[in-house]
Amino acid sequence: MTKHLNVVSLPLSVLIGYEKNARTHSVEQVDQIVASIQEYGWTNPILIDENNVVIAGHGRIAAATQLGMDDVPCIVLAGLTENQKKAYRLADNRIPLNAGWDEELLSAELADLAADDFALDSIGFTQRELDNLLSAAVYDDTEGMD
Repeated sequence: MTKHLNVVSLPLSVLIGYEKNARTHSVEQVDQIVASIQEYGWTNPILIDENNVVIAGHGRIAAATQLGMDDVPCIVLAGLTENQKKAYRLADNRIPLNAGWDEELLSAELADLAADDFALDSIGFTQRELDNLLSAAVYDDTEGMD
């Protein structure tokens, strides 16, 4: 297990994409990552091995390229076996998909943001999803009214 993680800034040009990366990134999803980086800054470093091969962060690299960035924050995960790297690449992408949403709380949070005129295009939901969730929040707010 890595004891101490150091974030280092590296040129995009030295990073090597993993050629067997099973995760795909649509144009729309990369645009969402771009919007997130623009709104919140860079919050999730690229994970690389000792040879600068990407373990996690291919979508963020695509977004950084689209933004014209020269350097990106990286964390070197040293000492992993090739099988550990392969497995982590899959786990990093798959495990978040196993989570769910408390849709009532999600709708309420989105409604709060919308009420404050916060731009919701940087949080990864489609407009259709936002419309459905926000209409659920409005419906929930009016349920108790007589």
